[in-house]
Amino acid sequence: MKTTYSIAVVFVFVTVFVIHAADHMKAFPVAEEGMTRCVLALPKLEDESARRVELIVGKNAQVDEQNTYFFGGKIERSVIQGWGYSQYTVSKLGPMAGTLIAVDPNVPKVDRFITLGGEPYLIRYNSRLPIVVYVPNDAEARYRIWSAGNENNKIDKG
Repeated sequence: MKTTYSIAVVFVFVTVFVIHAADHMKAFPVAEEGMTRCVLALPKLEDESARRVELIVGKNAQVDEQNTYFFGGKIERSVIQGWGYSQYTVSKLGPMAGTLIAVDPNVPKVDRFITLGGEPYLIRYNSRLPIVVYVPNDAEARYRIWSAGNENNKIDKG
């Protein structure tokens, strides 16, 4: 009996979460031609202020193992009028660039996920709203969660 009750409670919570998330999605337009809409729903955390979400956009490419590669381009944030929600867009991946370390031409290429160049793109962790990223069809959106430690240190006066 307890198991049935537990399953029912979990089902209700999941259903309410899905319906609530679907309401927020009304604000976000469908992807334009040539673009894909990627949606991330974050789980609720006790202290979300100590977390950040890194948005990572890129695609897989056949490259050598020695060099470091990246794509040109940038993630642009815009606010949906009338809703106040943020959406993130990468209109296109620019040309791939990289370091120029000489590599044995006989070594086979490997498949690696190549990302946009530049500093990490960090946004606030917020489990109440979905994170919506629009990327070109041939690209992929990924994420990483950053967290602050509990320790803080004094900076000496100078």
